[in-house]
Amino acid sequence: MKNRYAIINGTFVLEDEAKILISDLSIQRGYGIFDYFGTINSRPVFLEDHLDRLYQSAAKINLTIDKDRAELKEMLQQLIEKNNLPDAGIKITLTGGYSEDGYTVAKPNLLISQTAYSFNKEDFHKGTRLVTYNHQRQMSEVKTIDYLQAICLQPFIKENNADDVLYYDQTDIRECPRANFFIVTNNDEVLTPSKNILKGITRKKILAFAEFNVKEAVINLHALQNIKEAFITSTTKNVLPVLKIDGNTIGNGMPGEITTKIYNRLLSVKGIAG
Repeated sequence: MKNRYAIINGTFVLEDEAKILISDLSIQRGYGIFDYFGTINSRPVFLEDHLDRLYQSAAKINLTIDKDRAELKEMLQQLIEKNNLPDAGIKITLTGGYSEDGYTVAKPNLLISQTAYSFNKEDFHKGTRLVTYNHQRQMSEVKTIDYLQAICLQPFIKENNADDVLYYDQTDIRECPRANFFIVTNNDEVLTPSKNILKGITRKKILAFAEFNVKEAVINLHALQNIKEAFITSTTKNVLPVLKIDGNTIGNGMPGEITTKIYNRLLSVKGIAG
C-alpha cells in the first residue's frame, strides 16, 4: 500500500489516506455499485465492456456518474501511470452519497482503487469445488456492492468441503457470487444460465467464441448429475474448471478437454501466455 494512489471524486489521494464519511449510503444502507477490470502490462483488458456495464448498473439504480467516459478513462490511465502496477485489478465504486436522512440518495461518491494482481496458471489445474444453495440475488443484473449472502455462507462452504457456492433458484441454476457458471453436456454443448444473473464480461467473450457450441439456456439443478464438464468464469478466475459439485465428481475429476480449449482461447484473447 506504500505510496499507492486511489481516486475519490476525481482527486488523487494516497490509499491509506482515502476516506469517505459514515453518512454515505454505501455504509448506512449498502447502496452502491462497482465494476472491476484487470490490466496486463499496464493495458486495461476489456475496458469498454466494463465501462458499459458500470454506466448501465448506475442507471438501473438511479445513480449518476458525473464523469463522462473520456474523463473516466483519462483518470484511469493516470492512476495506472502513478501507481506503476503493470499487472493489477482496478475497482470503480459508485456509492449513494452523503445522505442527510440516511435513506435518500444524495450526490454519489466515485471511488477508484488499484491492487496488484498476477495470473497464476497453476490455479487452472487445481480447479474448484462448489456446493449448491437455494438463493436468488436481488437486482441480479446489477453489479451491486451487496455480498451479504455470500459472506454469510462462508462457514457453510467450509463445512461442505467446497471452495465456493453455486446459487440456484427453485430448480434453476443461477451463478456463483463472483463468477458465472457453465456446463458441458454429453453432446458437447456449452451452456450457461440465461436469466436472473449478472452477465459477466468474461462470459460475454466466451459466448462469442464461434468455434464452440456455446449457448444461453435454462439449466436445471438435476442436470448436474449428468454432465461431462463444468467451469466458472470471471475477470480474475478466467476459466476455472469445476471438479466437484456437492461432493460429486464432475467427469473424471480433472479439467476437461473443452474447458481447456476455451481457457486457452480466452488467454489468447486477453494476451496472456498460458
